[in-house]
Amino acid sequence: MKDFLKNILSTMIGVIMVFSLMGVLGIISLVGMIVSGSGTVEVKDNSVMVINLSGVMEERAADDPMAQFTGRVGTSIGLDGVLSAVKKAKENKCVKGIYIEAGLFSADSPASVQALRDALEDFKSSGKWIISYADSYTQSTYYICSVADKVLLNPQGMIDWHGLAAQPMFFKDVLAKFGVKVQLSKVGKYKSAPEQFTADGMSEANREQTTAYIKGVWDEYLSDVSKSRKLSKQTLNAYADSFITFADQKDYVKLKLVDGLCYTDEVADVVKKQLGLSADDKINRITSGDLNQVSSGDDDGDEIAVYYAYGDVVDSNPGGIGSSACIDAQKVCRDLKSLADDDDVKAVVLRINSGGGSAYASEQIWHSVVNLKKKKPVVVSMGGYAASGAYYISCPANYIYAEPTTLTGSIGIFGMFPDFSELLTEKLGIRFDEVKTNKFSAFGTPVRPFTAEEMTHINSYIDRGYKLFRQRVADGRKLPVDKVEEIAQGRVWLARDAVGIKLVDGLGSLDDAVEKAAGLAKVKTWHTESYPAPPSWLDQIMTTMSTDTYIDGKLRETMGGYYPMFMYLRQLDKHSAIQARMPYMLDIR
Repeated sequence: MKDFLKNILSTMIGVIMVFSLMGVLGIISLVGMIVSGSGTVEVKDNSVMVINLSGVMEERAADDPMAQFTGRVGTSIGLDGVLSAVKKAKENKCVKGIYIEAGLFSADSPASVQALRDALEDFKSSGKWIISYADSYTQSTYYICSVADKVLLNPQGMIDWHGLAAQPMFFKDVLAKFGVKVQLSKVGKYKSAPEQFTADGMSEANREQTTAYIKGVWDEYLSDVSKSRKLSKQTLNAYADSFITFADQKDYVKLKLVDGLCYTDEVADVVKKQLGLSADDKINRITSGDLNQVSSGDDDGDEIAVYYAYGDVVDSNPGGIGSSACIDAQKVCRDLKSLADDDDVKAVVLRINSGGGSAYASEQIWHSVVNLKKKKPVVVSMGGYAASGAYYISCPANYIYAEPTTLTGSIGIFGMFPDFSELLTEKLGIRFDEVKTNKFSAFGTPVRPFTAEEMTHINSYIDRGYKLFRQRVADGRKLPVDKVEEIAQGRVWLARDAVGIKLVDGLGSLDDAVEKAAGLAKVKTWHTESYPAPPSWLDQIMTTMSTDTYIDGKLRETMGGYYPMFMYLRQLDKHSAIQARMPYMLDIR
């Protein structure tokens, strides 16, 4: 018996020692990763920057610290990181060109896709070359890669070129199946965000504005591809109408959509030839991540802060499943005050990519932007969206830049209040009684919908909120209120059209916004710092290991493009009741 217990104890000690050793080795490996990741990378001569267009491109994407342990490939691409790397590749004499390998790829907006393409166009202005390859091109990847000097395709591949369509979803009937209705109060003919819960189709006003901006985006696509491929816009439109996606691959060459057909293993020879290498030579590849670790040597001069604000505008970060990037009013206000008080920061660029959200939160951030502007110049750089609540926080800036396909404006407010009374009483059979002291004591109860008198008070409150929003825009853009009213009413505008009505000052990139901010601050040499700082490696690891993040990841993987709308619907009762939000979560295909 003693020998048995001794053997058991020895085994347990052995197991504990093994796991302890594995833990120590894991910590050593993690420290090594952190140390190596914080170092700088040396670029070899005759290098090629490789861009892998696969996954989802977001405004900013955090590194996945567990990927090196698990071998998992990241599913998101940070637009900020790619743009920074392309700029460094342009300026680095050792980088001779860029090779793009296109796969299954999507972006949060047409403007983000256009920003990447513009950066590649700028890269070519240095005299360097770009080669792209794909087994098949999606419409977004073809639009980006059409800028390349050589566009290559697999001999059995496809080019998806069919035009754009917007397909908003409507949930009125599905909510009704559960006994849920949505009570609505809104201001603005074009303020169409609530339609998805109160209607079963698009209003004529919403159809008008949606048609205008998808046609505008498509026209930008046609113009850019036409310039690069030396094909007329009429020809490219005809290709889309003929559903050229299913054309014979050799026809793609004849029609000048691609420059050649080759298999994956043959692309390296094309790149080597471009570099002047022999077949036996090795290509010096360098990634976006590598280039962003290369010391730029441009930390001299004054600091221009670039503050990233993207996602829904919320009163505070709700956390939990689906707690993706958001513009947390409490945190943003604290951060902007810190930047205002920092004497080393000479100007601030707000990089905004949001369709809006809480009207109350938007007002709080507006106030912080106004206070910041009193101390130093503020320039806004709009990403894919800067509409409704996001335009609210943009309008007091000294200057506003946007991409041509940015969606902006949507000056309007609505109140949306879920009514669960039928679900509770008819579907679940719950009965309620009531005792109250005053006429409106039971206001907001889930037991019944609002009365006509209660809705009158709500409508009055929403109307005051709209007038305040309108006044904020008038003051910020130095326009008469009646002029703002003409372009408001919840109308969404494409940025290239917004310039003419003075909602936007100019079309340009983030770099243009930084240069403008430096000019307003009257500084001759400058460097940029990005805010908020990315999460620490430990925070990223803890987030990656959390159950909520795992479930959220699986939902994203399963639902694909329907995920954002599902999460919005799931958290319908958790959103601020008074919203300044653009129409829908746009799914432009």
